[in-house]
Amino acid sequence: MMCRHCGNPLGLPCLDLGAAPPSNAFLTEEALHRPEAWYPLRVLACEHCWLVQTEDIAAAHELFSAEYPYFSSYSSTWLAHAERYVDEVTARFHLSRDSHVVEVGANDGYLLQFLKRRDIPCLGIEPTSNAASAARARGITIVERFFGNDLARELFDQGLSADLVAANNVLAHVPRINDFCAGFSTLLKPQGVATFEFPHLIRLISENQFDTIYHEHFSYLSLTAVDRIFLANNLKVFDVEELETHGGSLRVFAERLDTGRRPRAESVNHVLQREAAAGVLDQAYYTHFQTKAERVKNAFLSFLLRAWEEGHKVAAYGAAAKGNTILNFSGVRPDLLPYVVDQNPAKQGKFLPGSRIPIVSEDHLQEDRPDIIIILPWNLRNEISEHLSYARSWGGRFVTAIPSLSVW
Repeated sequence: MMCRHCGNPLGLPCLDLGAAPPSNAFLTEEALHRPEAWYPLRVLACEHCWLVQTEDIAAAHELFSAEYPYFSSYSSTWLAHAERYVDEVTARFHLSRDSHVVEVGANDGYLLQFLKRRDIPCLGIEPTSNAASAARARGITIVERFFGNDLARELFDQGLSADLVAANNVLAHVPRINDFCAGFSTLLKPQGVATFEFPHLIRLISENQFDTIYHEHFSYLSLTAVDRIFLANNLKVFDVEELETHGGSLRVFAERLDTGRRPRAESVNHVLQREAAAGVLDQAYYTHFQTKAERVKNAFLSFLLRAWEEGHKVAAYGAAAKGNTILNFSGVRPDLLPYVVDQNPAKQGKFLPGSRIPIVSEDHLQEDRPDIIIILPWNLRNEISEHLSYARSWGGRFVTAIPSLSVW
């Protein structure tokens, strides 16, 4: 396989999670009687540009289908994050009714709704029909296509250019990363700004967040790699912020290389230096991840086996993609984990891919009163444990498996 950015051969293994179905390919009752498509889930690092990437197996259109079930608005934490982002960029870049904002990966309109409330003209680009329909129901204009340079040129030729283009938790999801980034340069006004948020590679590795790895995430990003990719596609990083979302993310601010005039903030050099000190530019940095992931898998599986032997009732909360990664890597099935609760009606009544664990509403949890509730989206553990605090009344305990097993 060749690197998706620089085209050099990939030869440095980082992590092998075996095989799994796509993490958001939830199953219907009927689909349980048919075979599933499982794909190898391996991650390699490019020793030339240091882009960490999954082995090229599944195509984007297979992963982001018309019935893609992830809706951002089901997390109050994420909605609050989006509203703060809108407040900050509106003030910093003086957005107004005379501006135009585009969000790539607009999902269900979770972010653009806050711009719309401010009467700031905005457009969403979202390839999945389910999410696009939900955004339109909020009155948001949506282009239902995958983003790339061709679409950017079409929009520009129609008279659209953007003061701000946002891509929050999208950059990791694109297989043609050069074409994707080039589209931002095409769509931005000469002094326009693009922002990108993505989980930070050094947090992912240092905190053993291997469940963030699944087929929909084609790339695992350091600022070192992003800086090089952007420069090759007429974008210049001028600022970066470190966030706690998704277990530790970066928010990168970029402008057109040919027309932008903003000075490079010291924060950029600080993060680049910290990455170099961590070892991002060294082969050895990537070789110990496998052992760390296997330790977590074994501890998690041992905990579930002990709970079963001791007769405890176990449930899980959050039918999240990251949860499917650890469940399938660990070989967990309904005998050890009978069901998972999720607030999204589009997931309820279906089954997790691979493990085939049923997804139920919260009413089922309240009736069953499990002794142990495993929070699969551990990055939302505070939000979820507060929401489920009533489980304490029957002695319920909460568990997360990442970065190491925690029971409280």
